[in-house]
Amino acid sequence: MFYVLLACFGCLSGVTAVLFGFGGGFVVVPLLYRMLTASHGTDDPIGQSAMHIAVATSTCVMIVNALIATVKHHRAGNLICHYVWPLGGFIGLGAIIGAVVAMWSNSEVIRYAFIVYLGVTILDCLFRRGFLTQSDAAVPRRLSSTEVSAGGISIGVIATFLGVGGSVMTVPLLRRCGLNMSRATSMANPLSLPVAVAGTLTYMLMAGFTEFDLGAWFVGYVDLMAFAVLTLGALLGIRLATPWIGRIPDRLHAWVYIGLLVVVMLGISIR
Repeated sequence: MFYVLLACFGCLSGVTAVLFGFGGGFVVVPLLYRMLTASHGTDDPIGQSAMHIAVATSTCVMIVNALIATVKHHRAGNLICHYVWPLGGFIGLGAIIGAVVAMWSNSEVIRYAFIVYLGVTILDCLFRRGFLTQSDAAVPRRLSSTEVSAGGISIGVIATFLGVGGSVMTVPLLRRCGLNMSRATSMANPLSLPVAVAGTLTYMLMAGFTEFDLGAWFVGYVDLMAFAVLTLGALLGIRLATPWIGRIPDRLHAWVYIGLLVVVMLGISIR
């Protein structure tokens, strides 16, 4: 039952990767955290490291989801190169910092940070102009040098610390540049790749400095069995969602995006 549920939610993560830019973190982290804490006691090393495992495995799944979704959106003509680079490079730098910080943080600290950040993001999307309605500007503005450098590093740090890929920051940012939801969520996938790669490698390498032996199916904090099952489910989800690229009305797309954030926040908040 454990792996059946993982496969179903993996499928959901594939759908959200293609349509909303969520590379997997917002689906995988709450699910895996709850399943690990339910199946392992508080004295078990896996139970004690549940949030670290959930975040690390999420970043690993994100590599596959974000890469395939990027290819799909490139073929659909939704990607704009100057929004992807050099912002993606600065996000990758911040991702390394975020993963190192997360390694030395308590699981409950990461969990509460996850909840707080989601709450702030939801309120920001609802009450700050520019997200729910598309800008009237004929040509979307370019990102400023500060948004690219300082903003990129900040996105990388926060995203990898929480295991969420960065879409929850990049989508609102690009939305306020004047992009429609289809393009903004499309751009979230290539921008999630540096977070996923840097975060996964750091979690694998840095876990060697911890005192826990998590078992044969773990590389660092990455649960290889969970990764495999989630990835297979995600491939199906990506295939199912691809025909819907660019077909969701812009305002509905924005509201569903916020709704998904609310569902995830409630899921990780309820004990």
